[in-house]
Amino acid sequence: MADIHGNRHALEAVIADAMAAGVDRWWVLGDLAAIGPEPCRAIELVAGLPAVQAIRGNTERYLLTGDRPPPHAEHVLADPGLLPVYAEVQASFAWTSGALAAGGWLHWLRDLPSEVRLILPDGTTVLGVHASPGRDDGPGITPERDEEDLSLDLAGGGADVVVAGHTHRPTDRVVGRVRAVNPGSVGNPVTPDLRAAYAILHADRHAHQVEHRRVAYDRDAFLASVARSGHPAAAYIASFPHDSRR
Repeated sequence: MADIHGNRHALEAVIADAMAAGVDRWWVLGDLAAIGPEPCRAIELVAGLPAVQAIRGNTERYLLTGDRPPPHAEHVLADPGLLPVYAEVQASFAWTSGALAAGGWLHWLRDLPSEVRLILPDGTTVLGVHASPGRDDGPGITPERDEEDLSLDLAGGGADVVVAGHTHRPTDRVVGRVRAVNPGSVGNPVTPDLRAAYAILHADRHAHQVEHRRVAYDRDAFLASVARSGHPAAAYIASFPHDSRR
């Protein structure tokens, strides 16, 4: 799973569904806490999973380094109309960083690797990253991305299967000799189906298969947590769980 974005309610629903399905180990592929109302609780839940391997995403980099997504200061100088967006982005990541510092989780984030690897019982090699091999941002894995461009990103992974989040777009496609999988987003799907998305990799010594799953969660409870949180980007975060006709 990937892209939880501090949405504790969606994460709890995914965990319950996966445990009922018999999941026995977990990959969590970045963007755990930022841009959501409950960053500490989300990380607590991830850290408490059995046999879990988590990695950093681009929002972890923002939290740990002071780097930020656009717009940047030079963009605001060129277009002062961007100032409100710039201020909200700065305040959003500062709020989350402060919450994680108070909760004692920043050191845990700093220790996360940038990738995970696994050899399945059938000999298939699997690489887990946030966006693409060697990168935590960029165009990433999507259903419609140009095959040649995506192939160039996947070529350096050294794996039969590359699993990545970042784009929030569930995907399962073969590009050259590499199977490219995106489990979608737990906390902020950008597809018409706004249920929490994740994927289960089933494997034994004979074969493996990927099962994409969607899980409903209490979006009203999520919106209530946003309202209580005092998050400086609360209105933006509350825009995520619109109805499924979006």
